[in-house]
Amino acid sequence: MTALTILMLAIAYLLGSISSAVWVCRLFSLNDPRESGSGNPGTTNVLRIGGRFPALLVLVFDVLKGTVPVWYSYHLGLEPVYLACVAVTACLGHMFPLFFRFKGGKAVATAFGALLPLGLGLASIILLSWLIVLYLSGYASLAAIVAFSLAPIFTWLIKPDYAIPVAILSSLIILRHRPNIIRLLRKQETKIVYKNNK
Repeated sequence: MTALTILMLAIAYLLGSISSAVWVCRLFSLNDPRESGSGNPGTTNVLRIGGRFPALLVLVFDVLKGTVPVWYSYHLGLEPVYLACVAVTACLGHMFPLFFRFKGGKAVATAFGALLPLGLGLASIILLSWLIVLYLSGYASLAAIVAFSLAPIFTWLIKPDYAIPVAILSSLIILRHRPNIIRLLRKQETKIVYKNNK
């Protein structure tokens, strides 16, 4: 592993550790997302407690946390296995943020952002899968689980060299959703509830 790879891993983790959900909620004088709603500092929970605009800001920044380090690593010529490490590290930063007592979110948006440098076609198919499941079920967690379960297959069909790295990233996201999977099986999971902006 080269010094450049180590540097990109450090940047990815530190960038991932910036919790946009917490900062956006502070900006809009909302309750701390780690202590309100589902307790998850992510887009869906901010949508529940603060409405669409704060949630949109969180979504955009969380996507960029994955896109920026992977995009730079991709254009710096890092091999697919190291790109996977950068993507996973950015997501680990989101899940276990250094700056917020290691209490983070599910990293769905960050993982999606990490896939964007592989091509808009691939990202669009994954996003479409997420939207279809969300529309049919109303569960953001189920949509994420299905979309990232399909992501390695889509990648293998479009960019096969990156199928294994994407499979690693997808596995991390699915594992992070274990509590959601249990609640879904018990029919205790909460659907997205829209709240008008104040």
